[in-house]
Amino acid sequence: MRVDEAYSGNVFIKSHPNFEESEAVIYGMPMDWTVSYRPGSRFGPARVREVSIGLEEYSPYLDRDLADIKYYDAGDIPLPFGNPQKSLDTIEEFVEKILAANKFPVGIGGEHLVSWPVMQAVYRKYPDLAIIHMDAHTDLRDEFEGEALSHSTPIKKIANLIGPKNVYSFGIRSGMKEEFEWAKEVGMHISKFEVLEPLKEMLPKLAGRPVYVTIDIDVLDPAHAPGTGTVDAGGITSRELLASIHEIARSEVNVVGCDLVEIAPIYDPSEQTVNTASKLIREMMLGFVKK
Repeated sequence: MRVDEAYSGNVFIKSHPNFEESEAVIYGMPMDWTVSYRPGSRFGPARVREVSIGLEEYSPYLDRDLADIKYYDAGDIPLPFGNPQKSLDTIEEFVEKILAANKFPVGIGGEHLVSWPVMQAVYRKYPDLAIIHMDAHTDLRDEFEGEALSHSTPIKKIANLIGPKNVYSFGIRSGMKEEFEWAKEVGMHISKFEVLEPLKEMLPKLAGRPVYVTIDIDVLDPAHAPGTGTVDAGGITSRELLASIHEIARSEVNVVGCDLVEIAPIYDPSEQTVNTASKLIREMMLGFVKK
């Protein structure tokens, strides 16, 4: 499968028609085969694109316009329904092609397990990689009810691959006691409940390093994002999440890729969640993709 012909249909607002001329590539990962509560995140990427037409192209936060960068919307990766391993392999191969073309990958999910193959591909290109992870959940399980391929495992998998001390989680408010204990034992950074202030303290320590940013939309309180598979009370506001993205954008870290996952439109008839997600994608691109 070619990266520049993965999808036809709706595209993210202001996307560039030419893959070769673009600096970044948006792609959807429509998978929810391993979710432990409510399915539906496979419909997230397509709907985020559709509602992006309502976005302003200018960001007053960053004083930057979508016209300032060129990004290509490759659409949703065609994934084999119900086959987690083949889906993950397909995602990894797809992202490898984006990276080989020296494009900045911007992923939309889909359950959080889809971030695992992306992070593997990014790590091969950037061996000094660090992960910034914003989420309600630790995602540090080895398995869920006997299944090693689960949306509750991607951060444990990447921590084992690149070293736990290279993974920085923020906004965490849910997880098994054993997960928190493991993180403490191995020296992995977890900031409970909050994102912005602990992130400000941590970013100078990552200056100059390649960083991949993965955001589960359930880091937001359900009042701000009810359209997700595993809602969890007590989250941050959309304003704080935007400010956190901007803090990363203005820092000295070298962001080399990002994703926003676990968007399940069916649980939010108001479409507040997908509209918020669309704005977050705009800010991530304008903040992270450098000319």
